[in-house]
Amino acid sequence: MFYTRVLRRALFRLGGGDPEIAHERTLRALTLLSRHPRLISALHRHFGAPAPRTVFGIHFPNRVGLAAGMDKDGTALPAWPALGFGFVEVGTVTRHAQPGNPRPRVFRLVDSEAIINRMGFNNAGADALAARLHALGPLRFPLGISIGKSRATPVDEAVEDYLASFRTLRPYADYFAINISSPNTPGLRTLQDRAALDALLGALRAEATARLLVKIAPDLTDHAIADLLDVCAAHNVDGVIATNTTLSRDGLHPADAPLAPEPGGLSGHPLTTRARDVVSFVAKETSGTLPIIGVGGIHTPDDALRMFDAGASLIQLYTGLIYHGPGLIRRINRAVAMLA
Repeated sequence: MFYTRVLRRALFRLGGGDPEIAHERTLRALTLLSRHPRLISALHRHFGAPAPRTVFGIHFPNRVGLAAGMDKDGTALPAWPALGFGFVEVGTVTRHAQPGNPRPRVFRLVDSEAIINRMGFNNAGADALAARLHALGPLRFPLGISIGKSRATPVDEAVEDYLASFRTLRPYADYFAINISSPNTPGLRTLQDRAALDALLGALRAEATARLLVKIAPDLTDHAIADLLDVCAAHNVDGVIATNTTLSRDGLHPADAPLAPEPGGLSGHPLTTRARDVVSFVAKETSGTLPIIGVGGIHTPDDALRMFDAGASLIQLYTGLIYHGPGLIRRINRAVAMLA
């Protein structure tokens, strides 16, 4: 395929092989593309594959979404649906603009089709995202906004930090993803504990009836996931995103062993089975009543179909897109449409 044989090789060489430089230049190109409606329309005709689905009251043109992290500040929003995505999740955005962790902070594990990142919620802040979304006006696709805790905010002040982002961005989101599971912000994962999550969701739910989804880590035990789901049920959470990146290094190809000690969250093919197992557990624990967005290690149409079989209502791509390109979105959508 053209992407894997030609374009991916070129992208992986950019900036001396620095994955973050390749990401930045790709995003810049898509941002420029977004300013040309005719090109956007042409891409949409090629990659688009309708397979509509209504989940938590939102109509999705298809079931494949862009995961948070790819377009944190929403700079290339018009381009993503043109590549075949049925919805887009921007962020993770924080109350305060922040640069994230020092570089280098992204590492490709090519033989494993994986990535380790310790970005640390680098973003321009909630106010900047709100201004961009206001300027864009109404979108023709569902938009999720992932919100997280600012690094400078102590964990015991996290609730007000999330609330500030929520209030600023509420007019623009079809749903909010509450990111309490990134491994790259110190103390963040403690917000998955029952008492902390109860306080956070209680405060967010008291603000309005906005759709709230909680993004969980793949490293939680079944018991911890069950506790988390109890809290979600108590606050009428609309769905769960399973899963975030993992601290585990299981399943890596031996050639990638030298990069395994790098701190950060691992995404990609080694996460395929664990992410699907978490989705299956959540579906069974909630008797299929809680919508799930499945994310993690989806690199083929079969991975996607198995994620749906496990109980996911929707899926998201990130690392699979990097390794397999937009053709993967098209192939998944076509596979889903054939089963409809």
